[in-house]
Amino acid sequence: MKNLLFLVFSILFSNNILAQGCCSGGSGSPIAGGTSQGVLSEQQAEVAMNFQYVNSHKFLKGDKPTMDFLSNFNTKYLYTRIAYGVTDRLTMSIESGYFFNKTQIAINKKDKEESKGIADLIIFPRYKVYEHNTEKKRDEITIGLGYKIPLGKYLDSTVVYTDPKGKNFFTPKPPAVMPTTGSNDFIFYAFAFRGYPEKKFRIFVTSLYIRKGWNPLGEKFGNYGSVSLFASKTILKKLGVTLQLKGEWIDGFQADKSADDMLARYNIDVNSFGSKKIAIAPQLNYSFGDFSFYALSELPLYQYVNGTAIASQYLFTLGAAWRFFTVKQSE
Repeated sequence: MKNLLFLVFSILFSNNILAQGCCSGGSGSPIAGGTSQGVLSEQQAEVAMNFQYVNSHKFLKGDKPTMDFLSNFNTKYLYTRIAYGVTDRLTMSIESGYFFNKTQIAINKKDKEESKGIADLIIFPRYKVYEHNTEKKRDEITIGLGYKIPLGKYLDSTVVYTDPKGKNFFTPKPPAVMPTTGSNDFIFYAFAFRGYPEKKFRIFVTSLYIRKGWNPLGEKFGNYGSVSLFASKTILKKLGVTLQLKGEWIDGFQADKSADDMLARYNIDVNSFGSKKIAIAPQLNYSFGDFSFYALSELPLYQYVNGTAIASQYLFTLGAAWRFFTVKQSE
């Protein structure tokens, strides 16, 4: 179960980076990208990394495609997590990520806005509140409460005009290309697992809610929620396949300034925030000793956005984790 569940959180958070874009506002970086699940064993540690690639040529107005927006949006993101089992019920983790790029390209395919850099720091304890195991069934319920601290840029500008005297004029970059939203957020997580060891089959449910805070610019990006159902089967001794069905939603944008001020000052269309999505995600996981490797892709089934915004299209994640005990275990 531990190796299988290595890949859960990358799916849960993956589309958070695609929430809204361009003159709309991005929801910032994914707060996790390759893991979380139940808990580790006592004195067990984990080092995990994954690489996520996002590319979209799809843009929506409501749930209808529109060509009058952008030509492309893409990101490359590296996520790292270090976790430790304090007890057999409590696991603590520190997580962060780095964007190699967040790029959007205009309709003319020449003009582009982009940024890169460190994203957020996440402190994320998880606690197993229930466990019951028999020969035929294994049950577990885990809850988590995390806190996200922004480390990267949430406001930057680009030169739009240079006058004959050499003076530059700037405009704010859209939030969709910023590594973070600049707010401190709370993360609420729940995980319920049912396994059938004899059949090598597992089902589990996860729910996630991110309560977004206000950033120093007087902006509050939409709260995020998702619910996912997973079914998993071990088909070979070390190879597992998983299928996820996910529903997610993102709330609208709030600001302490008028809509006109937000558009002029920060390149934000306050009406183009918020979305709903249903998606499936096939996943492969391979275990080798203390190491786990996985790959996954997300396939949207239905999407709806408020206003006009970037939609999910291509999303791929590759990752690896190393789990080990910090002290020698007794036989």
